[in-house]
Amino acid sequence: MHGTHPTPRPPKRHLLFKESRAAIDFASMWPALVSERVLSSLERSESLVIVGPGFGSGDSYTLPLRRFLDAKGYDCEGWGLGTNLGGNDIEHTQSDLSDRWNFAHRANFNGEAAVPLMIDRLYERVLKRHQETDRKITLIGWSLGGFMAREVARDLPDTVDRVVTLGSPVIGGPKYTAVAGVFKQRGTDMDWIEEEIKQREERPITQPITAIYSKSDGIVGWQAAIDHYSPRVRHIEMDVAHLGMGFNRGVWSEVLAALKG
Repeated sequence: MHGTHPTPRPPKRHLLFKESRAAIDFASMWPALVSERVLSSLERSESLVIVGPGFGSGDSYTLPLRRFLDAKGYDCEGWGLGTNLGGNDIEHTQSDLSDRWNFAHRANFNGEAAVPLMIDRLYERVLKRHQETDRKITLIGWSLGGFMAREVARDLPDTVDRVVTLGSPVIGGPKYTAVAGVFKQRGTDMDWIEEEIKQREERPITQPITAIYSKSDGIVGWQAAIDHYSPRVRHIEMDVAHLGMGFNRGVWSEVLAALKG
């Protein structure tokens, strides 16, 4: 991307109140979902779709989106790695990471590599499913799940055919999110995380990316969801709550269009 880049910052506090819109999306999605029927004659997609949840959620949260896409001819499954806590529930050191990571050594390590640890696990699952099915993999990720999907795609350019992200922080990790203060209190070096993420962009993601974001997002600062690095990224702005992205019918339509594209 070219031009002036918006300065990333955490979302304004008043936007948290607008996250209540997610309840409306959740309630209104059911009539649309119930009306969908899987047509046995529908030609199935050549790719297998894996959908990753956001922080603090699991596969049950992405089930409505997966059912919608399945009715449209896409074989979808969850990420199969339990609740996405970004690896913060796993005791680890930097040495536990795969050799795909080239992070600067930290003498005062305080769990800053938790998310890369989970990305390693998602990488292994995606590779395994590709080997089992002999199919390309399409990755969809909500919030943190989208960031993880991007990094797996970066390391598996011949396995992952495209990526769709929903309100995912591309810049700064947790630094420009509503939970930044929590990580700061825990002593997490968010500047280090931001710099290491930036270093990864020296090897751009080459697959098509559709990045859906909202300027009224109360969880992730929208500026941090803008991808300035990937040559084949397409941004779609929507007025939707962060917590409702996976339940919003407008978002579903954009995801479907991205998969068809």
